[in-house]
Amino acid sequence: MLRSMTGFAASKGELGRYSWAWELRSVNGKGLDMRLRVPDWLEGLEPALRAELGKAAARGNVTLNLRVTRSDGSNRMVVNPDALDTALAAIADIETRAEARGVTLGPTRASDLLSVSGVLVHESDAEDHAPLIRQLKSEFANLLQGFDAMRDDEGRALTAVLASQLDQVATLTEEAAERAEARKQAMADGLQANLARVLGNADGADPDRVAQELAILVVKADVTEEIDRLRAHVDAARALIAGGGPAGRKLDFLMQEFNREANTLCSKAQSTALTEVGLELKALIDQMREQVQNVE
Repeated sequence: MLRSMTGFAASKGELGRYSWAWELRSVNGKGLDMRLRVPDWLEGLEPALRAELGKAAARGNVTLNLRVTRSDGSNRMVVNPDALDTALAAIADIETRAEARGVTLGPTRASDLLSVSGVLVHESDAEDHAPLIRQLKSEFANLLQGFDAMRDDEGRALTAVLASQLDQVATLTEEAAERAEARKQAMADGLQANLARVLGNADGADPDRVAQELAILVVKADVTEEIDRLRAHVDAARALIAGGGPAGRKLDFLMQEFNREANTLCSKAQSTALTEVGLELKALIDQMREQVQNVE
């Protein structure tokens, strides 16, 4: 079964004073482009989410938004005890070394300590976020399940549509083969008439050379190879759909090959009936290409 690149999932949660909202969406794309918006104060969370998301999606433009808020709305500045202890130890070491060399230093003020990077932080930055990060990682797994479920649902619909279209391509291909076979006698009669006309109106024309040129025209109008390749492409596309896994790139390539054979069939047709089938094939292949653009 195929999987669609288009998907969406959202959820909400809370832990203690924190609440959050997830939103995960994806649309079709040539490659995999992941854009994550995750609070940077949750250290190590974004790389972990990116790794899990990379396992779930092979192609598409994927966007993940995580908004985390505190229920009390507090954003007070507080002292980081560890950073303060480190700063005080450094000052004590400096004063000891200076005294040993007979250098007198001025007294250290509280404002000096507060200006040291990391001593004064937002209240949320001073907290232990490990429990919050663990909870968010756990919830992200559920979010991914919902995301994959939607893409699988759309993939099943894509599979059904493409399978039906391939059946129609196969039917039209066989119809083209029948019409190509039916035109043979008409082409032979036409060539014989043309040969007689040319020989009757061209003095000194070499009959063998004229016959050779007409035979070349017959070969150029033969569509046996195009019919065989269309049959082979139908088999290959069916195998990709049945095989599962990311198949969008290969199917997209096959659509180009389908279109090439249909174009050649039309150019070689020399028959209204065969041209009609070729045009029907081209229209159907264009519809298939639109569907394939959404396949992962």
